[in-house]
Amino acid sequence: MRLDKFLKVSRLIKRRTVANEVSDMGRVLINNIPAKPAKQVKENDIITIEYANRTVKAKILQVPTGNVTVQQAPSLYELID
Repeated sequence: MRLDKFLKVSRLIKRRTVANEVSDMGRVLINNIPAKPAKQVKENDIITIEYANRTVKAKILQVPTGNVTVQQAPSLYELID
């Protein structure tokens, strides 16, 4: 699954266009490497999102193949301190 779609489906970022913009600015890292929106993600990847005043790190636990409900979204990743 593409990075921008995973960020949207997992609700780490609310909209796919925002995920694209943030990735293009180099503020999303996969395993400490800047990632473009089309980068394929897989289980056990570590995603780092750099916001203006904080940084969020999450480990991908599962990459969905179909639709994901709001209740299922938090089970796709685990936040890392």
